[in-house]
Amino acid sequence: MDRGFCFFRDISSGKPFVFNKNDVSVEGIFMAQTKDNAGIENLYQEEGLSDLDIQAKRIQYGYNEIPEKIVGPIKGVLKRMWGPIPWLLEAAMLFELFLGKGVQAAVVFLLLVFSAVVGFFQENRAKKAIGYLHQQLQISVRALRNGTWETIPSRELVPGDIVHARVGDIVSADMEVIYGNVSVNESALTGESIDVTKEAGDTIFSASTISHGEVIARVSATGTKSSYGKTAELVRTAEAPGRLQTLLFNIVRYLAYLDIFLAVILVTTAFIRGTAWQDLLPFVVILFIATIPISMPSSFVVANSLEAKNLAKDHVLVTGLTGIQEAASMNILLVDKTGTLTNNRPEIAELVLFGQLEDTDLLKLAAAASDDTSNDTISTAILGALKQQNLAMPERTSFTAFDPVQKVSRAKINQNGRQLNVVMGSPAIIAEQAEVPENFMYQVNSLSLKGSRVLALASGEDEKQVCQGLIAFADSPREDAKESIAKIQALGIRIIMLTGDTAGTAKAIAEQVGIGNRIGTLKDALSNPLDFDGFANVYPEDKYKIVKALQDLGMVVGMTGDGINDAPALKQADVGIAVSTATDVAKSAAKVVLTQAKLSDITKVIDAGHRVYRRMMTWTITKLARTAELAALLTIGFIFTGFFPVSLSLIVFIVVMNDMVTLTLGSDRAWPTAVPEKWNMPQLAMISAIFTIGWLALGMGLLMFYLKFQNLSADQISSLMFLYLIYSAMVTILMTRTRDSFWSFAPSRWVIGMIAINFIVATLMAAFGLVMTAVSFQLIITLFIITLIAMFILDALKIRFYRVTGILGTERHS
Repeated sequence: MDRGFCFFRDISSGKPFVFNKNDVSVEGIFMAQTKDNAGIENLYQEEGLSDLDIQAKRIQYGYNEIPEKIVGPIKGVLKRMWGPIPWLLEAAMLFELFLGKGVQAAVVFLLLVFSAVVGFFQENRAKKAIGYLHQQLQISVRALRNGTWETIPSRELVPGDIVHARVGDIVSADMEVIYGNVSVNESALTGESIDVTKEAGDTIFSASTISHGEVIARVSATGTKSSYGKTAELVRTAEAPGRLQTLLFNIVRYLAYLDIFLAVILVTTAFIRGTAWQDLLPFVVILFIATIPISMPSSFVVANSLEAKNLAKDHVLVTGLTGIQEAASMNILLVDKTGTLTNNRPEIAELVLFGQLEDTDLLKLAAAASDDTSNDTISTAILGALKQQNLAMPERTSFTAFDPVQKVSRAKINQNGRQLNVVMGSPAIIAEQAEVPENFMYQVNSLSLKGSRVLALASGEDEKQVCQGLIAFADSPREDAKESIAKIQALGIRIIMLTGDTAGTAKAIAEQVGIGNRIGTLKDALSNPLDFDGFANVYPEDKYKIVKALQDLGMVVGMTGDGINDAPALKQADVGIAVSTATDVAKSAAKVVLTQAKLSDITKVIDAGHRVYRRMMTWTITKLARTAELAALLTIGFIFTGFFPVSLSLIVFIVVMNDMVTLTLGSDRAWPTAVPEKWNMPQLAMISAIFTIGWLALGMGLLMFYLKFQNLSADQISSLMFLYLIYSAMVTILMTRTRDSFWSFAPSRWVIGMIAINFIVATLMAAFGLVMTAVSFQLIITLFIITLIAMFILDALKIRFYRVTGILGTERHS
């Protein structure tokens, strides 16, 4: 481009011509060329960059990406020693040093380092899994190189590349528009959601999205030199914590309340007994340390990333880990009709004429209002029928592509020396804009009841237009649609269909695939959505409102989508699912991306969510039970005996050994249920109370037996109580993994291995007096047998509780 002139080549003659942008509109030139079926790419006749150019620029600018910042092990570990939870441990360590208890301070320090080291390596493990997913979601662009348009990964762009960008694309580098005009959403840069128009000479910035139009543009900056400077943002993975994570932190908060209550009792008792504050305060501090979920974040990441990696092997990509955990609780799934339930390959099934036109005349008018530069299914079907009948395209003087907001496309054509306006689109919109016959809606409904998608076509020489006929498109349901719907419904999830088509079409398809026949309007969707099986005449922007309306009713909502206008709803949904044909924008907004055209793959995500839920449920119940047991045993034991049943150093060991098992729970074998999961805090508290009360009663009985009948010293009792707390915590994990008998479903090798290690290490420590006073093997074996007997009793009580309360669920062991 030079001083307002563009050089093009006439497609019919092959001769170059000059276009002055100040004299003639871009749209006029574009429309003059499209009549020869030439797309926008044909209007740029230069060669683009050569291989030598690309090689030189690659050396100069590098790849169009932000180099990943690699954090070394030392820095990574130190980073995890700074934050609210580490601060508590560090404060406890300093306090121990202040009291002159170096051994205890060293143990706390080792606990802190252990947590930081494990957290660093677990995060790296998750990054590797998610990194693989990002590679699968790499964005591609159309670039002109060596005189040929080709599709390349966005990271291979270099300054000077000529690219073709259109609706739905995420702009992957700064680029200057050469030809065309587009509406661009720059919210990623400015925070403003209002679209900005870009035309020849303007710059489109990296990470913005194209919402309307298409352009030929020259790349001006890439990678770190681009305006946005972060290509990684093209696929966003940062998500707000989901329900599960929020609830887990609430559980810790409730445990803190319990600690405060018991601490008050402990301090009061100590004051009455005259216990020195130097002896009491360390126990109060360590009591709160035991409540801190040191290993929870790592276990949580492991559980999700493990499932994400497994899903990737099954061709389901997860870009937001919270999408997996939310899938376990999902009870509503909104699905698009077109492309999800149907093949999205409609063909003209029937033409209905209202005027004096022949079928071929109506087809020609429809072709004039179709986008011959697009591959949308409707245009493809119409132009394919035109070609099949050897009909010529009318001579167009202007064309406005289908607008999803207006729901019509428009064209002006020359017909017998006169200008004719043509409008094609939604029958409801055409009925508002043109004169229609009395039986118009009857005909529309008749075609819709057959499952056809119906478009109306109107024409006229002036603003007043007359409807010339209807075109019915048949888009049959996918072969796997009915089976996939049945599989998802069998998991207790209700499916609601959304479509921009008429109620008749929606009803026909919904019935065929097994969703139902109660079809409502947008008004119904926003007022009483649960009374319907689907909603017709839904605009893309309405989907967000529907998702929000269902969430306001307490539903956990999943949604499938594929278009740029689905992005807000996909982002709002608890589980946003982009189908295999989705645009880059839809994929970046969704938490889950299906790479195969199989709706049934959603069940894989749901099952993965159930497994994550199960692992975190085990962690939650065990955490509640063992923390409450430890706190209560220390407090009540001190009240009745005058000394703490377990020494401070051993409590720290208990915390470390419990957390080692917790870290492995993220990789545990788990089973999905056939119903959506629900977090019920009262029920969780009751389940935990079964174990807390049972173990506490047995622990107090053992404590009094050792003190009154065995006449053991306080140090020996401390060793045995340490052993008892380890034994009871390990078997509690085995019991809480399943709602059936603990032996009905084997744990993973990592879990059973770590439990076995803790059993062996704790036993050897007590037997040989390592960091504690030694006790006899007879006492150890007796304690082990008593713990096993209590395990069977508590497991039976657990099963009875699940059955009485009706929350047993349907286990699907696999």
